[in-house]
Amino acid sequence: MSDDEPAENISGGDAGGGRPAAFDSADEPATRGEAVVDALGDLYWRKAYGGQDAFECLVRTVLSQNTSDKASQPAHDALLARYGPEEPPGAAATRSGSDAGRERGGSEWPGDLASSLANAARDELAETISGAGLYNVKSERIVALAERVVEEYGGADGFDAFVREADPATVRETLLDMDGVGPKTADCVLLFAGGRGGVFPVDTHVHRISRRMGLAPGDADHEAVRAALEEAVPPEKCGFGHTAMIQFGREYCTARDPACLKRPEACPLYDLCDRRGVDELAGEAVDPSEAVTEE
Repeated sequence: MSDDEPAENISGGDAGGGRPAAFDSADEPATRGEAVVDALGDLYWRKAYGGQDAFECLVRTVLSQNTSDKASQPAHDALLARYGPEEPPGAAATRSGSDAGRERGGSEWPGDLASSLANAARDELAETISGAGLYNVKSERIVALAERVVEEYGGADGFDAFVREADPATVRETLLDMDGVGPKTADCVLLFAGGRGGVFPVDTHVHRISRRMGLAPGDADHEAVRAALEEAVPPEKCGFGHTAMIQFGREYCTARDPACLKRPEACPLYDLCDRRGVDELAGEAVDPSEAVTEE
């Protein structure tokens, strides 16, 4: 496992949000994709997601772009401590002199994260989230997103209602129209905030594993992988399929040293996998797209 990643997927495990859920397993899986997700659920967790604040989820996902949970989580915590809707306990008592009455993020404890960030000084915000990398770009994006959310939805609560209640296709289209929001970010907001079924966000782990296993073409881009998974996996299983596949990618199906190179029994999903791009005899693994080129 890379030192840049925490041991556990931040969206899984006991502290990762969502709630444990039972899914009907009486019938045989209809597709290999469903069989893979069922096996991942047995290996890790089966959860129903939803209920996170939509704007906070959007901000958190932007912070996670091009970095790891290990780096983005402290930046997220620092952002909430400085710009969150509630003043931290004891903060008022500790402010004195020129600090007394200090406005947080350019607004006076507005009670709304979007409003606070819409008024944030960009240099101050960049400093706050510096641990997440690309902090100048991310601070500009977060302020721009906050301004749009305040202008169009009145703040975080209005945006949250939109994400939860509007047609999922409309929500996704709207999110993708926002600066700095790509397909994975939009799908994470739909899943973790909206609790929408049939949404399978594709990160680097999901993209690699799905193509390696043969659940999607070896040269498929992220959107093609998403379409293949959402067609093959029942809507209610897509959420935990996404989070569990990330964990599987960290523990077993790494980019260059997947467990199957050690011995077949080292991988619990060996019998469900095409091992595209994996040469067990040579002890090497390449990106599945390179294997397609060689065919």
